[in-house]
Amino acid sequence: MIVTVGLAVSMSACASRAAEWTDGDHAVAGGGADGVYFAYGTSLAAELSASLGVSVVAEETAGSVDNLLRVDSGEALVGFAQGDAAADAVAGAGAFAEPLPIQAVARLYDEYLHVVVRGGSDIHELADLAGRSVSLGAENSGVNVIAGRVLDAAGVDAASLHDRRLDLAESIDALERSEIDAFFWVGGIPTPGIAALSEEVPVRLLPIEQSWVDEVNRRHSDAYRSSDLPIGLYGLEESATTLAVPNYLVTSASTPPGVVRDVVAGLFDARTRIAQHVPTAALLDRTQAIFTGPVPLHPGAVEYYRTQRD
Repeated sequence: MIVTVGLAVSMSACASRAAEWTDGDHAVAGGGADGVYFAYGTSLAAELSASLGVSVVAEETAGSVDNLLRVDSGEALVGFAQGDAAADAVAGAGAFAEPLPIQAVARLYDEYLHVVVRGGSDIHELADLAGRSVSLGAENSGVNVIAGRVLDAAGVDAASLHDRRLDLAESIDALERSEIDAFFWVGGIPTPGIAALSEEVPVRLLPIEQSWVDEVNRRHSDAYRSSDLPIGLYGLEESATTLAVPNYLVTSASTPPGVVRDVVAGLFDARTRIAQHVPTAALLDRTQAIFTGPVPLHPGAVEYYRTQRD
């Protein structure tokens, strides 16, 4: 799915646009239609189109790995990516056979691992998933990367699960129809699709132990931390421990600095408006946005943040 935003703007509204912008559509690589990435990307595309007088489109994608590949190939100007997947991309590790020239625009917010089951399910921990029909996330998604790492750290053989490899929308539909027993998702809270599901079907989230998070960090990029999903979220009657990972907006190292400067300026200028539709956008903070290691900040982003400190 591609959402194109065509908005009429005055010449004066575009006066500060950098000269490096080219004609044609510029894509924001989002994620599944029911996730935060796509909602955030759609709002960001609208804001940039209106403020800069360029054509910016939001694209539905498989998620972080797919987004990083699209940014690298030039199919997307910017994209959303989990910090662990972005770290793998710049290192040429995990799903990436070689390092990609990926750089960060901003650290946006933290994402949380959801392992969703029906409220009345007899599945209470990850070990109970053995032999069950489960979705570990779509192929080329950051969800799939984290699901495999957490299962491995918890001592659960992923091969013992019947993995359907569904995206978020497909996972939600399949759980609602009882075609799967559980699904993995990594996203901001609340994730719109899961919130809508919880209004139709009572759900629970399986706990992710601190020791598993520590083990994933030891084996991989040290990008994770332990956190809690609060009571009341998705109708939860008790909090659930889980894994959290930062989320970045990324671009290619070859993107012109002026273009990136315009994007990051537009991102912060529109934060309050975007947050009216995407609550996680309110978490964007200039003092935290620069902490994207080991993914380097793009020079255009560095220019923007330096001017904000002056």
